[in-house]
Amino acid sequence: MDIRKVKKLMELLEQSGMSEIEIVEDKESVRISRYGNAPIAAPVAIAASVVAPTEAATMATPSEDSALTVDDHPITSPMVGTFYGAASPTSDAFVKIGQHVKQGDTICIVEAMKIMNQIEADQSGTVTEILCTDGDAVEFSQTLVVIQ
Repeated sequence: MDIRKVKKLMELLEQSGMSEIEIVEDKESVRISRYGNAPIAAPVAIAASVVAPTEAATMATPSEDSALTVDDHPITSPMVGTFYGAASPTSDAFVKIGQHVKQGDTICIVEAMKIMNQIEADQSGTVTEILCTDGDAVEFSQTLVVIQ
């Protein structure tokens, strides 16, 4: 591949803000990465240290709040988004502590990209903990509700 093409690709990569580009032409290929072989987690670790303590406190996990027992079953968020415990601000909550839920019952909603995603119980049980409140930012795999 011509060096001018490679330089042009490097310029496009820099201008676009992408982290990596790979081009394959016939039997030749080139991959250009802004970060080289460094682990991608390194920039994330730097950004995580900038998080204000108040924001970190709102992102509770079971290990921070309480130790899960053998009978406890966490319901986790399948995506990053915003937690809502009810269908609307004037509606009753989907679940309350002490309420019995069946597999498939809606536990809460996680809004992601303006889409309301219903989170369902994957097993039957009794709600023992609700770890989020309306409007909380939730992360992938963050525990939202614990059932027993």
